[in-house]
Amino acid sequence: MIAALLLPWLALTVHTAVNAALLRRPQRHATTAERVAVLLPLRDEADRVTPCLRALLAQTGVPRLELIVLDDGSRDGTAQVVRAIAGDRVRVLTGTEPPPGWLGKPHACVQLAAAAPDADVLVFVDADVVLAPDAVAGAVALLRAAGVDLLSPYPRISGAGRLVQPLLQWSWLTFLPLRAMERSSRPSLAAAGGQWLVADRAGYERAGGHAAVRGAVLEDIGLARAVKRAGARIALADGSRVADCRMYGSWRELSDGYAKSLWASFGSPAGAAVAVALLLLLYAAPPVATAWFLAAGDVAAAAWCGCAYLLGVAGRVVSAAATGGRAWPDALAHPASIVAFAALVARSFARRRRGELNWRGRPVAGGRLDVGR
Repeated sequence: MIAALLLPWLALTVHTAVNAALLRRPQRHATTAERVAVLLPLRDEADRVTPCLRALLAQTGVPRLELIVLDDGSRDGTAQVVRAIAGDRVRVLTGTEPPPGWLGKPHACVQLAAAAPDADVLVFVDADVVLAPDAVAGAVALLRAAGVDLLSPYPRISGAGRLVQPLLQWSWLTFLPLRAMERSSRPSLAAAGGQWLVADRAGYERAGGHAAVRGAVLEDIGLARAVKRAGARIALADGSRVADCRMYGSWRELSDGYAKSLWASFGSPAGAAVAVALLLLLYAAPPVATAWFLAAGDVAAAAWCGCAYLLGVAGRVVSAAATGGRAWPDALAHPASIVAFAALVARSFARRRRGELNWRGRPVAGGRLDVGR
């Protein structure tokens, strides 16, 4: 009876382990003769662009690599920092303000892609990502080996937010069937992380590029869906061995960053409510119920709830081991991570309702998740 009751937790943890075993990873020490454009959109990144830029300048195995930076209206001297570090080894563009209906990042990426018309592969990188010297060559090699048009190698996440940041990788390892996602033509079965995206140029253009997701708050997922709608394939990969992403330096930054986009992650408020309630039931309720049943003297029920909690912890451990995260003692706090995530979702919807969403001085409240399903 206990085993039957634990089936949902057991199935999800086993699914996490299967996905972890099937994870694609960029090839190490690869080389490519293709023309590769590394595209770096920047807006007020003077205080953190240096490690990213130096890592990009140190790439190996890509003799036909061009690095293009777009300064998207920075007010902190970002372009001057770039020129001081890279000199003439990088092409620096001055971005224009987004037209009506466009959000900042899709507009920046469109301008960058247009500046590299001869590239076979487009590599979009955020300023908080630091790549190993063979990362770009390895990702391009994996793009071709996997036979996809869009590859999303998730970097190792560091910085503030140990309580919730690991949920990024854990969520798609636990709930998304990776190989089925690659084979499926359904746009709704798609995931991607915009910190580092690798795209076949021809496939990117067939999908409409970032212009197809001009108003998308989650432009990375929107782009993945656009690629699928164009009849091509996408893939996720673990990039933790060759890429590090320090997304936020403080909890306040993290909270503001999540508030900007979490409201768009579930399709609707009702969808968000159902998803958050399910997460709380599966992963936050078991330890509370364990304590309650122990206090009531019901040892059997307490054991069942305790096993459910431990299966959730096991899933986090598997996810951390597969994606370069920290397993102990963080996994033990998995219920607290889910509660914190639920609070961030509620805050995101509240701020959107009050019209308070913005990012780096630009409003995002009018943005959408996608331009179609």
